[in-house]
Amino acid sequence: MKIKGKDKFLAQITALPQAIRDEVAQALETSAEETTDLMRRFAPKRTGRLALSIGYGFGDAPAGSLNTTAANARAAKAESGLSVTMYAGSSEAYWARWNEFGTVKMAANPFFYPGFRFGKKRAKDRLSRAIRNGAKKAFGK
Repeated sequence: MKIKGKDKFLAQITALPQAIRDEVAQALETSAEETTDLMRRFAPKRTGRLALSIGYGFGDAPAGSLNTTAANARAAKAESGLSVTMYAGSSEAYWARWNEFGTVKMAANPFFYPGFRFGKKRAKDRLSRAIRNGAKKAFGK
């Protein structure tokens, strides 16, 4: 039996994962940039080093930084290549954790997780659109 359009359909199905991955990677980068900008705005500005230490990257965060990726989620997401980690703090700005959560002698001055939570909804919406657009590109619509 001959199926009309079978080759075209199989080509579209093969292209689907890569088209979606490309769209999702772009959406993740845009969302991470937007969210880290929010975190920088919320960060205390006494010296400016804390705001400068806030960033993102595909893969692991710098050692000792406060980051958004839990250890058990890191391995699973890293395999897909679609894992963005947002982080704050470095050897220059080691006090990020102290500002975020406070200490016995200092009240908390959160900047990291409020920015993360604020950007989360937009990121989810952007990722949904990216998946939909990737599927449309794969099927040529």
